Amino acid sequence: MNPISASPHKQIIYWLLAGCFLIYIMVVVGCLTRLTHSGLSITDWSFMGSIPPVNEQMWQERFEKYQQSPEFEKINYNMTLAEFKPIFLWEYIHRMIGRSMMYVFAIGFIYFLIKKKIKKDMWPGFVLLFFMGAMQAVIGWWMVYSGLQSKPAVSHYRLATHLMSAFTLFAFTFWFALRLLYPKENVEVSDGKQLKSATVVFFCVLIFQIIFGAFTAGFVEGNDSHIRPGHIFNTWPKMGDEWMPEQVTMKDSFFENMFENASGIQFVHRTTAFIIVALICFIWYRSNKLQLTKQQHIGITLLVYGVTIQFILGILTLLYQVPVVMGALHQTGAFFLFLSCIYLLFHLFNKKATG
Repeated sequence: MNPISASPHKQIIYWLLAGCFLIYIMVVVGCLTRLTHSGLSITDWSFMGSIPPVNEQMWQERFEKYQQSPEFEKINYNMTLAEFKPIFLWEYIHRMIGRSMMYVFAIGFIYFLIKKKIKKDMWPGFVLLFFMGAMQAVIGWWMVYSGLQSKPAVSHYRLATHLMSAFTLFAFTFWFALRLLYPKENVEVSDGKQLKSATVVFFCVLIFQIIFGAFTAGFVEGNDSHIRPGHIFNTWPKMGDEWMPEQVTMKDSFFENMFENASGIQFVHRTTAFIIVALICFIWYRSNKLQLTKQQHIGITLLVYGVTIQFILGILTLLYQVPVVMGALHQTGAFFLFLSCIYLLFHLFNKKATG
């Protein structure tokens, strides 16, 4: 039996899960926007959106605005209008998905409010949900704005902030849906208490890895958009002929090497991947000796398979120098791991523990 069908809040749960799906689509299209270097093609921002160019005059106006940007002046100065259209459309689609998500949440909320399906204890969650959604749009423009000043690329710190704000919005929405789907009065007894600490550590390291994934994709060395952490040392398991080449520590400080050095960023991203594999092996080993609920077993299984697939995708993405399809799949893998970890954490902290 579908557990959602048995819930008295099934309509709200479906609505929240639809929002989760839209956030996932927005993240994937955002990834494609970045991989196709489309993120700076729209140089203005409107909260309510605007219609896309529908004739040559409108296209020319958009292109003329783009020609005033640092990216065009320093990198794409030979770009034609025909070459501009695809990158504009990727960014436009990304923004429209964000606005569609806003409409889905707003219309759904009004509907449930009229139908009196929103309980008193749900209000704090909904207020926070809408605040986080609004902030995601603002952070998106704040990120794009950083690439419209002098450097023809967005700040990798702002890119990571934008990505993590989307992941945080997803986590909160998904957790909200799970809380309605699995109320605490229906808890089962398990030994899940013994996995809480290890799973929290895994989750923290996963967040750290996702942030450095954004750095690997978004950091630009100088003003050359081709010198990115994902496009150097495209070998595995070593970086070139060494485990740790001298380029990793070529800058003056530890901070610069870790956060503002393409080789250093890639080294951290590679190393953290091995730590994640070690942690999931430990969690899997411990779980085999414990009495867990069905949902907890599902969460661990999803993580084991997810880490395995993501690790392989990461290697292939590196070896093939980040092709668009592989990059998008690698982003999807990160999202799937994040979802699985949220699912497991919920069922570890929402269940009774023996002893």
